Amino acid sequence: MITLRYLSRDDALAAGAGDFRLAVEDVREATRLLRAGEASMVAESVLPTGADPREKAYGLAASLGGRYDAAGLKWAMHRASPRDDLPSITSTTFVNRLSAGRPLGLVESALLTRMRTASVTAIAMEMLPREAIRTVVVLGAGAQAKTHVAMLQALFPTARTIRIWNRTRTHRDAMIAECRLPAGPVLEAADEVPAAVDGADVVLCCTTAPEPIVEKAAVHPGRLIVQIGYHEVAFEAIDASDHVVVDLWGDFAERSAKSLFQMYRAGRFTPDRVSADLADLVVGGWRPADSASVYVSSFGLNLFDIALAARVLRRAEAEGIGTVLPFL
Repeated sequence: MITLRYLSRDDALAAGAGDFRLAVEDVREATRLLRAGEASMVAESVLPTGADPREKAYGLAASLGGRYDAAGLKWAMHRASPRDDLPSITSTTFVNRLSAGRPLGLVESALLTRMRTASVTAIAMEMLPREAIRTVVVLGAGAQAKTHVAMLQALFPTARTIRIWNRTRTHRDAMIAECRLPAGPVLEAADEVPAAVDGADVVLCCTTAPEPIVEKAAVHPGRLIVQIGYHEVAFEAIDASDHVVVDLWGDFAERSAKSLFQMYRAGRFTPDRVSADLADLVVGGWRPADSASVYVSSFGLNLFDIALAARVLRRAEAEGIGTVLPFL
């Protein structure tokens, strides 16, 4: 009999879904496999689900060889804001064994999505000398922002300060209280974006802002700006950056609402201006000059979702975690 393993959020955590070091290695290995031609993905399918352009459902398919031996599909529903006690994003990933086609399992994967996104950010931050990362700004106070704070605490504990801004100050303050740890970087609040960014080494944009909140004045020598969210960075700020880095330039540039791709479709950016992609960082060792200003647009690749889900399912099977359901 063929079975299917179902992993809830708690099951996924028990199988290692919350381990940032493992997630970073998944992203690195998936990137290596893609560069070597041992992984593939297709353009995401996008289904509008509401009048707000942020309200869409996404289908993301990919396959990876190597130790993953997996093909899968992530299905994600995005809302502009939480509704009916549900988060604004819910997602599930279904994984098959690539070599045999056997269905392996179904994983609640909103957490995995945040983990792989924060892992890409961690790899981007590794472009900077570790000692240069003293103050990191996190814009936003939602689930993605919280995951980035947790990543910073786990992987960059020598940073001195994590400064947090959010449009709704009560949400910002609640996040600071929730994320504060007895050791590691100090968490502090900022009331305005310019004040938050002042003196920062790294700026992480983790909001659903439909209009830019990071202007040209935020670009500074030696500063890294990573856009994780929606449309947070002004075209002028991207223009002013010495380097533009992407995880990958793909077909999604024709429809993504992220700032860089809107800029491209407006005829104000051409792909030849991209200095490096994630494979250049991971495989080629590309690094900017210490004095360069760098803007990173993190789109999030299907490959990473499938890699993390396959790794978690493999451990769950080995340790008997989750619910096993009959399939055939």
